[in-house]
Amino acid sequence: MAPASSSITIAVPKGRVTRALAPLFERAGIDPNALLADDRRLIRESSDGQFRFMLLKPDDVPTYVEYGTADLGVSGRDVLRERRYDLYQPLDLGVGRCRMVVAGLPNRPVPAVPRVATKFPRTATEHFASLGIQVEVIYVQGSVELAPIVGLADLIVDLVESGATLRDNGLVELEKIADVSSVLVANPSLYKLRYAQIEPLLVRLRSALATK
Repeated sequence: MAPASSSITIAVPKGRVTRALAPLFERAGIDPNALLADDRRLIRESSDGQFRFMLLKPDDVPTYVEYGTADLGVSGRDVLRERRYDLYQPLDLGVGRCRMVVAGLPNRPVPAVPRVATKFPRTATEHFASLGIQVEVIYVQGSVELAPIVGLADLIVDLVESGATLRDNGLVELEKIADVSSVLVANPSLYKLRYAQIEPLLVRLRSALATK
């Protein structure tokens, strides 16, 4: 676990969620300019020195929090559900909303033991198991929609926001597994250790969420 410092370190996913977080942070009294700066720095300090931001790939955020190199992090429920991290989740930030779904080609029969392409093998396996369906899961990291089109898989499990990508590739949503959003996560030990610093921030974020 990293040594404590006077500033609060927040691990943030690079990209779309970062931009969505900026207005929320600003309403909570956190200067977002460091987050929005157009440069390649992966560690950035707020102008008042109270916060340090670590910009990471979304899948890596919970790992940095779990190992104590960040006090807090912003992670999607999809990643937390798939990886089963031991993290405290005190606040839903209301950004990055989407849903995890089962999708496939319309009117195509599904075999008794379907092949399912996904970036979320544990979630997919557990979902179909809960329905009493045995599946063969094929792990793919990107372009999941391609799998049914070329015959790699019968179905996919993936994240969907508007559904446009599914429609553009001739796929249809068959079933929703779960709603997904970005939540604030904390290392349980660090949360207790730094409660006096972290809890006032949570109060400000809750207030900012209530007034958006």
